[in-house]
Order: sequence, then C-alpha cells, then structure tokens
Amino acid sequence: MIFRPQDIPGLCLVDLELREDERGWFARSFCAEEFAAHGLASSLPQCSVSLNRRRHSLRGMHFQKAPHAEAKLIRVVRGAIYDVALDLRRESPTYLEWRAFELRAGDGRQLYIPEGCAHGFQTLEDDSEILYMISTPYRPEASAGVRYDDPAFGIAWPPAPERILSPRDLAFPAYAR
Repeated sequence: MIFRPQDIPGLCLVDLELREDERGWFARSFCAEEFAAHGLASSLPQCSVSLNRRRHSLRGMHFQKAPHAEAKLIRVVRGAIYDVALDLRRESPTYLEWRAFELRAGDGRQLYIPEGCAHGFQTLEDDSEILYMISTPYRPEASAGVRYDDPAFGIAWPPAPERILSPRDLAFPAYAR
C-alpha cells in the first residue's frame, strides 16, 4: 500500500500496490502493522457496505460522538463518489476545514478518515457501492451528523439537478461552534 497523508491531520489516501500478471492483479487493502506504523487505526472491527441506486444520492455528514468516535477506511467497489471528510476536532489546526476526493471502482484508491472528522459523499454514478471499514462498532446513541450544506463549512458539492437525501440527513442541525 502507498500511504499519502493529506494536510488535515490523520486524513490519508491509501493506494493499492497492485501485483499483476496475466491472470489479473492482487493487492492488500489493509494491514494492521502498516496502518499502525503510519499512525492510523490498526483495528477495524466493523465492516459496512452501502448501495446507492441513483446518481446524486448524498449521505452525510456523519460521525460518532466520543467516547465512540470512529475512524473509517472508505473504498468504492462499484460506481463512483465524491467523498468528503470534514474536520470537527476543535483542537485541530484544520478545524472546520474539509477535503474532497473522487473515488472510483477499480482505481485502487481508499480514503482513511480519522476520528473526529465527519464523513459524507455524493454518488457520481447510478448503483454506486461503498465499503467502509470502521474502527469502532456502531452505537446508535453516539450517532450524529451535521448538515451537508451548512455555510459554516462551505462544502463545494458537485452540481446536481436534485440531490437525494434521507429525512435524517436533512434534519441535522446547523453546526454550533
């Protein structure tokens, strides 16, 4: 794996190193020792998947509150997404900053999002399927989110004639600093 740290502390693109031959390729997508050596969560005990049937579906911006804060490793297995990480750590030098990355099936790219950051994405293709490896099991009582369009963040989402959001995501409150 090739680790590409970003300017938000803990945010990292992780590219697969493909071993190719006439059959195709093989690559590791996770190694606890290598993740730990790069200061990333080395235990990812929960794996989740989301299928998004329609282009312009938006999920986010989600996180779990302490003490159940979670890191996520995101990979697209079908389709494509515009993936956003938002730093909500008050002590961070990049507090309230966001970064976005296009992730596509077959591109060999994953996004590691550290604890304390909210995560969301907008699908760029129909039938986009996303795999999440998560550092902390889901706790409904710790589940939280902020509005995807909150002016406090100014996230620049790709244009969409109409975004498809859940009632829950639309009901998230404005961010209180």
